[in-house]
Amino acid sequence: MAAVARPLRTAPYARKGPAVASPLSSAAPARLVVLVSGSGTNLQALLDAIGDDPEGYGAQVVAVGADRDGIAGLERAERAGIPTFVCRVKDHATRAEWDAALASATAAHRPDLVVSAGFMKIVGKEFLAGFGGRIINTHPALLPSFPGAHGVRDALAYGVKATGCTVHFVDDGVDTGPIIAQGVVEVTEEDTPEGEAALHERIKEVERKLLVEAVGRLARDGYRIEGRKVHLDHVGE
Repeated sequence: MAAVARPLRTAPYARKGPAVASPLSSAAPARLVVLVSGSGTNLQALLDAIGDDPEGYGAQVVAVGADRDGIAGLERAERAGIPTFVCRVKDHATRAEWDAALASATAAHRPDLVVSAGFMKIVGKEFLAGFGGRIINTHPALLPSFPGAHGVRDALAYGVKATGCTVHFVDDGVDTGPIIAQGVVEVTEEDTPEGEAALHERIKEVERKLLVEAVGRLARDGYRIEGRKVHLDHVGE
């Protein structure tokens, strides 16, 4: 499969069909747009990892977008001097119009990768058409088990002895895209449904480290998606 030079053009990942892998091949740091809905701890983990050396990490955050005003994630971006934008669903007549507006606002910053870092909205067809195969998300469970909004709660209810987190590409399903990396967290006897928050915090600690490592490797080394398998390695090795 031929490599596609950065900036990548829109070849949306298809859950069924041929591979659409697109490695990043420029020597310049990859451009990241990070989407947030809350506190922005995953955003902060990325900013801390990048520090003053985007060339060493392989990427730089060029903008932070949100689906609501007045959140800590936007404040983190502003303190770091990073441009921000907000696209609220309620400001648009339909969900499709919101999706188009989000796609346009994101595209204005020419991202190589889009990181959904605690972004609580499901993107639609237009966003996927613009950035398919380049949108990275995290999920607090070991996919394909326990997808959806209650991954931690569902894992506890099922009685698993280990759970964790998944970094994956976004497709047109809910937590169904190709898996980039996973981290395991032990479930102890003290982890009860009533104590879900404590387990979730342990998962978040692993999630932040895993996201930072995965985004850095994608940016530095490029990647291929073949079927459902993501190859995080130097293309051509």
